[in-house]
Amino acid sequence: MEMITAKSAGFCFGVKRAIDMVYEQIACFKGIPIYTYGPIIHNEAVVKDLENKGVCVINDVEQLKTIQTGTVIIRSHGVAQNIHNIIAEKGLGCVDATCPFVKRIHNIVEKESKAGKQIIVIGNQGHPEVEGITGWAEGPVFVAESEADAKSFIADKDISCCIVSQTTFNYNKFKELVDIFKKKGYNGNVVNTICNATEERQIEAGLIATEVDVMIVIGGKHSSNTRKLYEICRKKCASTYFIQTLEDLQLDLPTATALIGITAGASTPKNIIEEVQDYVRVNF
Repeated sequence: MEMITAKSAGFCFGVKRAIDMVYEQIACFKGIPIYTYGPIIHNEAVVKDLENKGVCVINDVEQLKTIQTGTVIIRSHGVAQNIHNIIAEKGLGCVDATCPFVKRIHNIVEKESKAGKQIIVIGNQGHPEVEGITGWAEGPVFVAESEADAKSFIADKDISCCIVSQTTFNYNKFKELVDIFKKKGYNGNVVNTICNATEERQIEAGLIATEVDVMIVIGGKHSSNTRKLYEICRKKCASTYFIQTLEDLQLDLPTATALIGITAGASTPKNIIEEVQDYVRVNF
């Protein structure tokens, strides 16, 4: 049996940068309490390893307010502006590991909202990146995740809009929702802020899924970009599996399976991908 592994599988630039920044803090500032505001990335294995090294996860604002000393590391997804303000007010150290592509969206939203524009964020409701983005708007902000959301949007058409996207959103779905806003008559600028690496990963995964008999998608269960990879692959390959680690892999191979494809989300460590590759190579 043959196997194809996506070249884009695994850590993206922003995730690797964030993780490296945490391990650098651990190595250089021993004895100083280290926190991350939310899990540094959506991968349970990585978060667990950091916890074993003494890094604590802050889950919400109220918990942040109880911290008296130490350094808070902002996760790769970024946070709202008020979180930065609280950290500064409490005199805590701050290491901003926000992905630069996400930070760019913060800057756009802050600038355009100050100019009086209605902000529309196309992304997943409740996702930490989206919550962070909306937290930089100084005026009205609307989140659209689905066609129903876009169709329900009502605002003064005399006010210009600025449309941005969650970096890991499905590109084709982004275009569909933008078209709905345009057809409703809302004017303004549309900024495609989907990360190039995300778009390339989605395209590659879709292409591989059309060629293989079985597709394996590896990533954290809370990872938005991995979930979207699964959705894309599932449409093109009925036998698509979504796993976090090798332990989750229970392959029920179709008869005459000849080719297996593997891809992984942006928060998936290289060693987990390699474990799955080795298992498939040895057992099939």
